[in-house]
Amino acid sequence: MPLCSQTRPDGTMRLADGRRLGFAVYGDPHGWPLFFFHGTPGSRLLARFAAPAAQALAICLLAPERPGYGLSDPHPNRRLLDWPEDIRQLADALTLEKFGVVGVSGGGPYAAACAWRLSERIEVAGLISSLAPKDAVAPELPIFQRLLARLVARTRLTGPCLELLSHACRRHPHRLLAALIPLIPGPDRALLSRPEVRRLQVDGLVQACRQGAAATAQDLAIFSQPWGFRVEDITVPVHLWHGQQDRVVPVAMGRYLAAHIPGCRARFIAGAGHLWIFEGYKEVIATLRASASAGHGKNPPASAAVGGNPNLRGVAKPDASGGIGGGLQAKR
Repeated sequence: MPLCSQTRPDGTMRLADGRRLGFAVYGDPHGWPLFFFHGTPGSRLLARFAAPAAQALAICLLAPERPGYGLSDPHPNRRLLDWPEDIRQLADALTLEKFGVVGVSGGGPYAAACAWRLSERIEVAGLISSLAPKDAVAPELPIFQRLLARLVARTRLTGPCLELLSHACRRHPHRLLAALIPLIPGPDRALLSRPEVRRLQVDGLVQACRQGAAATAQDLAIFSQPWGFRVEDITVPVHLWHGQQDRVVPVAMGRYLAAHIPGCRARFIAGAGHLWIFEGYKEVIATLRASASAGHGKNPPASAAVGGNPNLRGVAKPDASGGIGGGLQAKR
């Protein structure tokens, strides 16, 4: 059964708890399924830039939005390990038994969580400019970034400040991005000078902030807490990319993940910054596609992971709410 009849930028489905989950489908709708997890803040539209390459490589790029972003309903008090269950239900609704996951920046921890919890269904995972467990790498971070992490985790001003930025994103996204570009390090500033990248960033930020800043605040709170699992216990094949000039997520985080995830295949890119994905996306999705096609077995585990049931199936049904873009109803 085909994954989807066509690509769509605004799909929705209903989860078992009644929440709406927003997602986009790009590339080849009949191709190998790869879930693409956006950064923080972010939205399903980030994956749009990779659509032509995904089409050429016979990859169906599925870009779900975390709770509170874009079309996805909020999920109060969510945790990092709640996300794999959302992905399990989406995969079931789309009748996917096996698939890959890839996360960019703040999407990295969510890809790692899926790789750990859904190990029986995930063929390969990718981490791009990914955050690592904060407590594990804190001693290696510059003092400014350590202080900033503590400030974000503890201050009551974080929420109001994020709301102001969210309002600016919705009302004046072009002005906000133009004001930020001079403050961005060289490699990333050069990428943002490209009209197509700047347009994608603007569209993505508007969608990310359409419900306000609560989802961003939730992500930041989650990143400041223990992940709830050890990356040493990930058993699926993992590929990692990290720019050596990344000033948003320090390369120390990528090096930690590469050293502690069993069998991790890592590439640290000289002269690249946080936005390297806009240059390297073809390499990323081609590498993950090839790894899945090669059928690489599980890496040696440090302990057994909690896996999903590979025999689960979902039934595609109309969204009871009418859904945008022909939503899907998850099997309960």
